[in-house]
Order: sequence, then C-alpha cells, then structure tokens
Amino acid sequence: MKVVPIPVRQDNYAYLIIDEPSKQATAVDPYDVPKVQSAAEQLGVTVIAAITTHHHEDHSGGNMTFSAKYPGVPIYGGSTQVPAVSKLVGDKDEFVLGENLQVKCLATPCHTQDSISYYVTDSSNKSQPGGVFTGDTLFIGGCGRFFEGNGEQMHASLSYLGTLPDETVVYDGHEYTAANLAFGKHVDPTNPGIARLTKLVQENKITTGISTIGDEKEWNVFMRLDSEAVRNATNVTGESTIMDRLREMKNSFRG
Repeated sequence: MKVVPIPVRQDNYAYLIIDEPSKQATAVDPYDVPKVQSAAEQLGVTVIAAITTHHHEDHSGGNMTFSAKYPGVPIYGGSTQVPAVSKLVGDKDEFVLGENLQVKCLATPCHTQDSISYYVTDSSNKSQPGGVFTGDTLFIGGCGRFFEGNGEQMHASLSYLGTLPDETVVYDGHEYTAANLAFGKHVDPTNPGIARLTKLVQENKITTGISTIGDEKEWNVFMRLDSEAVRNATNVTGESTIMDRLREMKNSFRG
C-alpha cells in the first residue's frame, strides 16, 4: 500500500491509496478532481473508487465531478448527505479496495454525525502498518470542531481511534499541525511528546502520514484528558466536560 497526499484548497488533503500489485487507486475526499486525476496519471494507476470522510463541502464537494469523470466507480460515505454516494457505510462495515486493501469503517461522529474514519491494511504486505483516514475528527495534535456533536461524542470517537494499533499511520483532513502544536504547548508545555511534535513541524511542510496513533496518545491534548496538565488547564472534572472545555479553549486560542 502506498498513500499519496494531494494538497487541495488552502489546507485540505485529498489522497490516493494505491494497491501497488494491481496499480489500482482509491481517492479520499477528492475535492479537486483534475488534481487527483493528474496525480493518478503521473503515478500510472487506475482510479477504482472514492471514499468520503464526511459531508462537508470541502471534503465531498468534488464528488459530483468525480462521479461524472469516473462513471460507475463507487463512492463510499456515511450518509445520504454525501453527494453522489453510491455505497453507504457504517460502523464496523468492511470492504476491499483493489485486490489487496482491506478497509474497516469506524463511525467517529461529532464534527459531523456522518463522520467515518477508514482503517486500511494491505493483505499483500502484512508487515506494513495500517493507515487511518480520519477526515476532520482526529488531526495531528488536535481534533475537529464539534459542529454536530459534543465533548462526550468527540471523546468517544478519539478513544475509539485509540483502540487501533499504536503503529497505525494517521492521514488527516487538513494541515493544521502548527496551530495544534501551539495550543498543545500552551496546555502541556513540559510534555516530551510536544517536543517531538515541534521537531516534526519544523522539519516537514506536509505533516500528514508521518505520525501514528501511538504518537497522538503521547502529544495530542485531546487524547490526554486524564493527564494532570490537561486537568489543570481546564479546571473542570469529567471527561466529556473536560473535552468541551478544551475545545472551547482551542476555539478562542490566539497563541
């Protein structure tokens, strides 16, 4: 399995997930279809599916164009709010992309109620860690805004993602890592994980695809609600209340 990030809009990511033996590719959130098509052509792969992480326009807004460009190619998504969706999926649903890529769906509602994270593993290369495409639920060092949910839901969704193997590579929906790092330093300044994330941001313009679920457990304050630093910063009790307060703090943070 090869994953190719494709920056679109100002800070979004689309992706191509490539089943290397078959040279078949799946597009993730292909907002800019010409750009995705061009990348596929340069890589010499055939696009055979699309998966949509949630219905927001900056992720699903290319689906109608994609459907017209690739007629009959399935588009997976978590609700009928996803434009041109042809394969509805829910929690724990599984399917195969190409010949070798096994996909398990994790329902991760909060940012939207139809948010699906897709955990992908390669049956032709079992030693390769899996990857998870988290849309706007989990970011490197952060999480999405609670547009259609609350802290209880986001805590549940991030905890669910935390059950994946620690070596699972994270592919998120936006390049927000520098801003998330600044907030993380504000909340948890002495955390060694934050120092590692600082180095990652300094050395990489594109930060998606080079960290793991295990890393997030170490440096992402939204996945560390039981830490002393987060509890002191929020000054509230109860995981859902802490999560709500932490998100409010991030929304107003200008550091």
